[in-house]
Amino acid sequence: MKYIKENIIKYILFIVALLFVSIVISLFICIIMESIPFFKEIGIGGFMISSGWNPLKSEPTYSLIPMILATLYVSFLAVLIALPIGLGCAIFLSFYSKKSVSKTILACIDLLAGIPSVIFGFIGLVIIVKSFEKIFKMTSGECVLAAGILLAIMLLPYIISNCSESIDEAKEKFEIASLSLGVSNEYTIRKVILPSIKNSIYSSIMMAFGRAMGETMAVMMVMGNSPILPKLFSRGETIPSLTALEMGTVQYGSLHASALYGANVVLIFLLIIIFIVVNYLKIKNKME
Repeated sequence: MKYIKENIIKYILFIVALLFVSIVISLFICIIMESIPFFKEIGIGGFMISSGWNPLKSEPTYSLIPMILATLYVSFLAVLIALPIGLGCAIFLSFYSKKSVSKTILACIDLLAGIPSVIFGFIGLVIIVKSFEKIFKMTSGECVLAAGILLAIMLLPYIISNCSESIDEAKEKFEIASLSLGVSNEYTIRKVILPSIKNSIYSSIMMAFGRAMGETMAVMMVMGNSPILPKLFSRGETIPSLTALEMGTVQYGSLHASALYGANVVLIFLLIIIFIVVNYLKIKNKME
């Protein structure tokens, strides 16, 4: 009887996993199919060579270069800010805080991950953007840096939770040996713990990048949404923001709609490239 129950559960889980994979593949195929009319008529050069994104002109242009650069720029910036802070928080909670306090803080951090992005966007608009206007004497505080800071705050729960679990496991494995050798916590962290959790750090980077590149509402509210080449203190527009702003008003079946689907094909391929690079680094680290 127990064997039958285990088999039933195993098959149910297999079917659910297969269903999720099928949904992802179906979505990917759907996006590619919808983008084909654009690539047939305009070609890849339409995304890369034409001057600017202006699909409503008498001679429409569909250059996606500013949006690609803005998406990568704000994502790199967010991960660059969030990773050291998140890793530092995880180390503090594991080594320098009481277990009861750490559990409470981690529970609060996990709750932070569930807050809707529109609330983060509203807080960023009221606090970060307004602060930039005052501190840097800007006409409008909406810029790439504001979006990067806000996105970094949103990424912290994912990085802290992932790194904290890995650090706790490494701590249980190596702490007693380190203490028996009379080694300090700082030395143990630098020379033992951090090298042993490199793969978890790479996983955190990959997860954070995926989250950052796909974020829409919060970034859209603080970045200014201008399809221009991004600079740190100037406006920009990411691919998800472009899709959210224009997909609701575009005529279905038009070249403009197909171009938006094409933009998301580019976003998917960017994510795939980043995941391949991070996984390569993980494999290389294991071989070393």
